[in-house]
Amino acid sequence: MMNGYWLTFLMALVIAVIATPFSMKLAKRWGAIAYPGGRHIHSRPIPRLGGLALYVAFWITALVTQAWSENIWGLFIGSTIIVGVGIWDDIREIRPLHKLYWQIAAAAVLIFFDFSMNFISIPFLDEPLKFETFGLSAVGVILMLFWVVGLVNTVNVSDGLDGLAAGICFIVAILLFWSADGINQFPAAHLTLALAGALLGFLFFNFPPARVFMGDSGSMFLGYIIGGISIMGLLKTATILGLVFPLLVLGMPVTDLTFAIIRRKLRGQSIAMADRGHLHHRLLDAGFTQRQAVFLMYGISACFGVAAVLGAKGQWISAFVVLFVVFAILITILMRRTEKLAVFARRQSK
Repeated sequence: MMNGYWLTFLMALVIAVIATPFSMKLAKRWGAIAYPGGRHIHSRPIPRLGGLALYVAFWITALVTQAWSENIWGLFIGSTIIVGVGIWDDIREIRPLHKLYWQIAAAAVLIFFDFSMNFISIPFLDEPLKFETFGLSAVGVILMLFWVVGLVNTVNVSDGLDGLAAGICFIVAILLFWSADGINQFPAAHLTLALAGALLGFLFFNFPPARVFMGDSGSMFLGYIIGGISIMGLLKTATILGLVFPLLVLGMPVTDLTFAIIRRKLRGQSIAMADRGHLHHRLLDAGFTQRQAVFLMYGISACFGVAAVLGAKGQWISAFVVLFVVFAILITILMRRTEKLAVFARRQSK
């Protein structure tokens, strides 16, 4: 089985390395270019169709290495829709509300391929919470839609610095692989490794200074696949922490998105309106370089992952200690004045 895992990972990595330059050429031909200015921090035009390379690397690897089940077909069809919408958004830009409608439609595809949160495991409870027991089968479907659409937008929010979303999702994919393999969910384990390999191959071109961006086609694809795989491999299994494990693994972007929603509501803005209040913006404004900010956020994501692993092993006291420290760091960065962070950034650069 381990040899099969390596084949899956390396195949996705190689295909991504080959496909990414082609996606860059297509981006230039189709006009999917991110120009400097506004909220963008790059200083030159950069193609932003890297999501197409991630899609191709992931699904070619899945086609070669996996026997396609009903679940995998659902992921393929739904992710194809979401990537198509993302490509159109990268070229022409779609209104946020229209994009949300398409995200819901893509998530709804999974309903027809046996995706649902029929039960979830909750820490400290011996038995999983089964919605059917209470005559609430529809709740599982609704929760699934919220879950997938929520992760699509969570990853999209994290795509603010070169290599940031790809690196965070690589960490997430490796942790989900560990979890899926540990509970013998081998299809989900292979898919997470295919995702990890595709992301590592893409990072050769996306790590700062980036030569290509993944665009909405990439960030929405990643959120969709992570959401789908977590349902397929984790949430349907009563022996794992279900909803808690994926949420902990994605703790940093989830926290950032939550603060963004609260911040915009308090200002009377639409929650879909972009601003410069995200974690990565705070770090850049404080004087961190892109690489410093990216590595710091990788570290925070890895700490959330450690907490998730500790929780999965039943070591909840240790997990809560790690979470307390990480949340304290995050809240400090998100709420303290930029000038105070700048002092710390200057000290780190000396």
